[in-house]
Amino acid sequence: MRTISFIIFFSIALTIYGLLNYYIYIRGLQSIPQGSTYRTYYIFIFWAVALTFIAGRLLEPMALSVFSDILIWIGSLWLAAMLYFFLIVLFLDIIRLLNHWLPVVPDFISDDYIRAKQVVAFSAVGLVAIVMIIGHINALHPRMTTLNVAIPKKAGAPRELNIVAASDIHLGTIVNRSRLEGLVQKINDLKPDIVFLPGDIVDEDLAPVIRENTGEALKKINAPLGVFAVTGNHEYIGGAEKACSYLENHNVTMLRDGATKIDNSFYLVGREDRECRRFNGKNRKSLNELMVLADKDYPVILLDHQPFDLNEAVANGIDLQISGHTHHGQLWPLNYITEMVYEISRGYRRKGDTQFLVSSGFGTWGPPIRTNSRPEIVNIRLSLR
Repeated sequence: MRTISFIIFFSIALTIYGLLNYYIYIRGLQSIPQGSTYRTYYIFIFWAVALTFIAGRLLEPMALSVFSDILIWIGSLWLAAMLYFFLIVLFLDIIRLLNHWLPVVPDFISDDYIRAKQVVAFSAVGLVAIVMIIGHINALHPRMTTLNVAIPKKAGAPRELNIVAASDIHLGTIVNRSRLEGLVQKINDLKPDIVFLPGDIVDEDLAPVIRENTGEALKKINAPLGVFAVTGNHEYIGGAEKACSYLENHNVTMLRDGATKIDNSFYLVGREDRECRRFNGKNRKSLNELMVLADKDYPVILLDHQPFDLNEAVANGIDLQISGHTHHGQLWPLNYITEMVYEISRGYRRKGDTQFLVSSGFGTWGPPIRTNSRPEIVNIRLSLR
């Protein structure tokens, strides 16, 4: 059954990917005059680039190399370019459709339509290139988000805790050891008591992480109370058992449907990612089951990668839930979709007695580009009283 669902999922994804590329390809081809040798170059280059992401992802697990890295980088950049070329072409086609009933296209364009199409094509390429450059620069410069949170529970020792959370790092070919070392330095500069990594620490395939010995950078995190993490959907895509074992071997404590009491001050509960059933056929434990492991007289913090079913946390007496996953869309206008799918796409909110924080994440999936949200590291100043 799981094999069938995978085949169906990837068949749909590849079909959509193919149709979007074909739509862009046809519109681009129409801007090149018939008989021009540039049409041959365009056809070859377009489909070579469009297929690089798929080729890179297929090649990486089988033969990790500089060549697979190049394919993944080109293909990942193309995903962003594809989105913006699609939006431009769709906008132009809407204008063309409207022009049939309400003339909106100036005469100087209609009088030299072939030339106009070429100008528009070059302008579109230039615009997309500028957006991608700015988006890549943005993705490389995380912001520091500071949040003051108070949990009014007297159990345990009253104290102030300095927490740093970094979700969605996506370690792999794109987010490499150098990027992780930069993150670790920023974390250590904050002098945290404890560090949380709420899922998607590893992108997909673990091989690029092992090749660069990336995990050694995780060992450099200085946090007296430890580094704790939960699985995300990407740990499951690449193989959760291998990813978790690797992280455990590099000083990261994985909470997999478990709970632990920290420094006699609060309980930390960690849930398996909700995608675990799709990948291993097993349901994760309900939050009600996990709360048996915690004493609610103490403050209870929950790490749950995907911010679904927030009312479940409220009903079970969670004081603070920290999630990631959404990237707040990562690429505009996808943030409008995440805002429809998730009750909280990014930021802080209180529901009843439960406080929620959804981070836009540190790394990127697919394109190393952010055009809608800033990457972030979250510094939570937690008051336990």
